[in-house]
Amino acid sequence: MPRLPTHAVQGELKPLANVRNIIAVGSGKGGVGKSTTAVNLALALAAEGLAVGVLDADVYGPSVPMMLGLSGKPDSPDGKTIEPMRAHGVEAMSIGLLVDQDTPMIWRGPMATSALTQLLTETRWGDLDVLVVDLPPGTGDIQLTMAQKIPVAGAVIVTTPQDIATLDARKALKMFEKLNIAVLGLVENMAVHVCTNCGHAEHIFGEGGAGRMSAQYGVPVLGALPLEVGIREQGDAGTPIVAAQPDSAVAKAYRDVARAMLGQLEKRPKVRSGIMANLLGG
Repeated sequence: MPRLPTHAVQGELKPLANVRNIIAVGSGKGGVGKSTTAVNLALALAAEGLAVGVLDADVYGPSVPMMLGLSGKPDSPDGKTIEPMRAHGVEAMSIGLLVDQDTPMIWRGPMATSALTQLLTETRWGDLDVLVVDLPPGTGDIQLTMAQKIPVAGAVIVTTPQDIATLDARKALKMFEKLNIAVLGLVENMAVHVCTNCGHAEHIFGEGGAGRMSAQYGVPVLGALPLEVGIREQGDAGTPIVAAQPDSAVAKAYRDVARAMLGQLEKRPKVRSGIMANLLGG
């Protein structure tokens, strides 16, 4: 696949030189599988032939290292910058790689946001098409820093079908709108459970929540993901299901979401670069 073009970001910010597109994955609340979705989405994008990284922006509860099976400390060749770690074909960085696993981050907002900015700018990312940023749940300091200091090409909102989840997902949607970050679409996680014994499909968390939200706000549904034990098991084992079972129906669902997201990103304005940018004033 050819390299992904650089797309426009919010406000007066400029895209990073070596990261063409930053995609924020957020949710209005915890417990909807946002981190699992972000990691598998990153692996699905890599399966499309893109150069991909994952930044774990949840400094209070970093889970990306465990999901990617990463351990140990990253290298710092010059004592100022950090080499990202690699797993399953993607680059990754997380505060969880820099502190002991059981160490709590008892930080006020400014410390947390400073840590996020440093993780982004002081990591020696390769030449990436996409950097997937796994945001913490909610609409707080980290999200505000994201809007003010980090050039974001688009956001993806993860929800479950139930009303209480879409209620909070609406808040996340409105937050991104207020921060002038384009919402590429919704991902409905845990949409349906299929019994492994009898094949009966059941909508445990309700049905159609993302669809109703899409109709109300005009934001597309990028896809629906199942509630399946293998997703949780593979995440806990450090080999996400897109990497562990690439030919499975679940992995296909993640790849479909990734392709739908790329389709929405393609509709966004592109950033001119080099001589043409100077000539055209862009």
